[in-house]
Amino acid sequence: MVYSGARMGRFTELDLDRARAVGAEFGIDVAAVESLAEGSVNSNFRLTDASARRYFGRIYEEQGAEGAAAELRLLEELARQGVPTTPPLWAGSSPFAFVNGKPFALYPWVDGEILCHPRVTVANCAAVGEALARVHLATPRVTPLAGGRFRVEDLLARLDHIEAESPEHRDAALHIRRRLRHYTQRRNLAIPAGVIHGDLFRDNVLWQGSRIAALIDFESASHGPFAFDVMVTIHAWCYGDAFRPDLVQATLDGYHAVRRLEPDERAALPIEGALAALRFATTRITDFSMRTPPGERPLRDYRRFLARLEALESGMLGPHVALLEGQ
Repeated sequence: MVYSGARMGRFTELDLDRARAVGAEFGIDVAAVESLAEGSVNSNFRLTDASARRYFGRIYEEQGAEGAAAELRLLEELARQGVPTTPPLWAGSSPFAFVNGKPFALYPWVDGEILCHPRVTVANCAAVGEALARVHLATPRVTPLAGGRFRVEDLLARLDHIEAESPEHRDAALHIRRRLRHYTQRRNLAIPAGVIHGDLFRDNVLWQGSRIAALIDFESASHGPFAFDVMVTIHAWCYGDAFRPDLVQATLDGYHAVRRLEPDERAALPIEGALAALRFATTRITDFSMRTPPGERPLRDYRRFLARLEALESGMLGPHVALLEGQ
């Protein structure tokens, strides 16, 4: 939350007059506003009030009021359960206001670093695994969530769109569709499920030294298999040019120390990992590749998730899962 820069054209701008107006709904006297470069979907801002206190503002570009309300409620409930999150401020009786007809949320600013991949350590991955387990364990004490925007049927609809609108990516979409069908048929629907973050990438964890200051951006949170969420996190934290075995093991060990992965979940990890790779390969095409001007490279490349899929299909996860059996 300390980075800033120009936004891409599809994001909403927030000038000072509009920031002052919406800030007043939260009881904040806004003196300055700055666009932040982070985020692939929403428009994010740093607001400063007349007393030099800082706030993080977000315009939800895709989620409507219902989705925004579910995320903001979840953040408050998780914070009450001891999960390091950022509960929102309230605009009167609502956790959000509106900017250009879109939900706008405001949070107290949390100072923290976002780690680049070369800086990620075994200790970081163990801490992230532990924090993710605490999110999952909070499931019985938070409001149940719906299935989210990235169910298999949602991904298939995106693949339809890719095949119809982007000939350049049609072959990739067909490959993703085949593998999605393959793994969906092999999915164990009986494994434990509940509240999942769904997007716990490095830019969604703020650090203060070696301590996690906050897990952020729960926009993709939904009801889903815990094993899927574990594998999203492994994809996000443990892969550079290939999976790093020490980071994979640290993430699994950290999680397993807080919430035990039962045998059926351990057996499901490769399948859930494949589905997670296919989910992000699909959305990388629709959210980045198809929106990148011709001749330019997309900011995030779907092919890196197909490479993760290939690694999983080669059996890379097996030795790590085996090490959990004796714990």
